[in-house]
Amino acid sequence: MSVPLFDLSRQRTQSPSLHEATKEAVLRVLDHQEFILGKEVLIFEKEVEKRCLEAILPQGETPESASPRMPQAIGTSSGTDALLALLIAKNIGAGDAVITTPYTFFATAGCIHRVGAEIIFCDIDPATYMMDPEKLRLILGNLKRETSGVLRSAHGNHVKMVMPIHLFGTCCDMDAIMAIAKEYHLMVIEDAAQVLGADYPSIHGPKKAGAIAEMSYFSFYPTKNLGAAGDAGLAVALDPEVADQVRLIRNHGMEERYYHKVVGGNFRLDAIQAAILRVRLPYIDQWNEQRRNNAAIYKNAFAKAGLLSRIHLPSEPWAASGLKNHHIYHQYVIRIVGSADQGPQAGLRETIMAHLKKKQIGYAIYYPVPLHLQECFAYLGHKKKDFIESERAALETLALPIFPELSEKEINTVVASIAEAIS
Repeated sequence: MSVPLFDLSRQRTQSPSLHEATKEAVLRVLDHQEFILGKEVLIFEKEVEKRCLEAILPQGETPESASPRMPQAIGTSSGTDALLALLIAKNIGAGDAVITTPYTFFATAGCIHRVGAEIIFCDIDPATYMMDPEKLRLILGNLKRETSGVLRSAHGNHVKMVMPIHLFGTCCDMDAIMAIAKEYHLMVIEDAAQVLGADYPSIHGPKKAGAIAEMSYFSFYPTKNLGAAGDAGLAVALDPEVADQVRLIRNHGMEERYYHKVVGGNFRLDAIQAAILRVRLPYIDQWNEQRRNNAAIYKNAFAKAGLLSRIHLPSEPWAASGLKNHHIYHQYVIRIVGSADQGPQAGLRETIMAHLKKKQIGYAIYYPVPLHLQECFAYLGHKKKDFIESERAALETLALPIFPELSEKEINTVVASIAEAIS
């Protein structure tokens, strides 16, 4: 029995009404001919603000009474362009430095490079694969701090920002990171590309992923929890002035056509993509619930197979919070600890992958080469073992199918195949 890593076609076959509504949304745009920005984008922005970014409020409270500033969503052409627009809006560029992790998708560091800023990497927590607050504090403590409070990197650049990355469906230790950022007067952008709809148990009260820091961004790549029919993204800002600036930047810096207030880019969300996302957005809670159910089935299957001593299952750092959406399982990433060493599990990940491939079962490695070892960032001068936890994660982790329409039989097939490979 073959099992795909993703199968987007199942949305069409298992949810025919959704497929028909999607076609109707595309036809609606073709009829009204408002292809660039316009009402489809504006309505989607408001809908995603309400469903996925509003604070988790006690009964009887309203968003207006709970917070003086609510997150504003700005639709963009991709998650990458959302981040780029935010960096430009905050005037991050040559002479500045941004701290992020090397264990993530390329776009994070790529955008920092594109605006001319210095990339400073911070290693990850080996349990969560996300930014380790203690390592962040260590980095900042070793930087030169001027009497004005300005932090300087080893290259003399002004360290202005930290960019934690929420990975695989759950959030970083944002309370710790935000406290450190406040202490060192750093801006924070959340990379929320993989956590739309996730909740975070802040000490200040539960928050939605992407609405914790002053800025964030999401991706609607087709395989995300909420996927478009192509590329699409979203920038989020708490400060209305930043939100207005991002709106300018995404449209070549124009308010009035052909009059450019700032240098921007073509970062606009297409109306057709916005219309499709509007149809799919109401399903996000259902799909996230199905992903959590699939994760629970995996957990039981691995336990029954007696594999928990050989394989580490995904961590759930906020499970004790009681928040239902503490993890939405954008990816289901297991870890074969020691598979990169010379011990009894040496080479086990590769053995498992070879067997899964033979059985026609999909898998992936997120991420096979940490960013500090990528050829394009060789100029940074990093070498192997500079960020040991990121490197070990790259050598020991394996992503398994987790999409909502996956069946229990398919999950059991995946686990049985891994058990066969190990035996």
